[in-house]
Amino acid sequence: EFDKAYFQSYSHLSIHEEMIKDHVRTETYRAAIMQYQSFIADKVVVDVGCGTGILSIFCALAGAKRVYAVDASDIAVQAREVVKANNLSDKVIVLLGRIEDIEIEERVDVIISEWMGYMLLYESMLSSVIIARDRWLKPGGLILPSHAALYMAPVTHSERYSESIDFWRNVYGIDMSVLLPLAKQCSFEEPSVETISGENVLTWPFEVKHIDCYTVTIQELESITAKFRFESMMQASFNGFAFWFDVEFNGPNDGSRKKRSKSNEMLVLSTAPEDAPTHWQQTLVYFYDPIEVRQDQVIEGSVTLSQSKENQRFLNIHLEYASGGRCFVK
Repeated sequence: EFDKAYFQSYSHLSIHEEMIKDHVRTETYRAAIMQYQSFIADKVVVDVGCGTGILSIFCALAGAKRVYAVDASDIAVQAREVVKANNLSDKVIVLLGRIEDIEIEERVDVIISEWMGYMLLYESMLSSVIIARDRWLKPGGLILPSHAALYMAPVTHSERYSESIDFWRNVYGIDMSVLLPLAKQCSFEEPSVETISGENVLTWPFEVKHIDCYTVTIQELESITAKFRFESMMQASFNGFAFWFDVEFNGPNDGSRKKRSKSNEMLVLSTAPEDAPTHWQQTLVYFYDPIEVRQDQVIEGSVTLSQSKENQRFLNIHLEYASGGRCFVK
């Protein structure tokens, strides 16, 4: 039932419009397809979660012999019409169904997918890529993107706190501060997807998880725990943690590159605060009350990301952190 509702949400065109209009996302994928055109030309491709079919069409235009465009939402019906309108029905085969359920009667050379959710792992779509890899990818085949990294960092964002919380202290001259606990709960109980800038970030980021799409397992993604240690680069209000991710487009023999790099030979799609904004923005986990930190003050603790038992597409976040002699759990 949860999956049915999930796929239903992707049958609305507006969600695809938002993703396609994200030029950083779409142009990086197109550039990756052109960079690996020699891998794709005359080869068989599977597009996991094809949506409107745009990546499948990019692959067909790059010379793919055959593209299996797979989507479990009804948008696949429209994708089929888009493919037909572009005279590519002989190359792009649109399949409506879940990766776990559909059949492809041949091995494939390339898997392409835009599987990343908010905070990288929300929606848990990487599992479908792993299943497609294990079912159909030839040895030495190409996966785009090939690697991903999730980062976190402490942030200051006093303006956000003022807008959501301090507002209630004086509402048209009326003291509504009795609503502050409820305001904090409503504003900060769950993660918030929004855009911040590099100026909000208090430290260098920490890599929570590095994923190699050629080797990662579904079990590995069920629960991820990492210990972090930061030193604040300034005196500021510490309002919470921000999470963002990068994905890399490397060939199967290019090796895993854990450190961020923007070198010419490697394509990186980044959702970092200092880079061009994307529809993923950043994911913020705010505290109910800010913590004042001094320059060089240590912030340490651990974070656990686990798939919800009720709905594996949801993500539970458990944070333990300490600073200035005080310990907290969120």
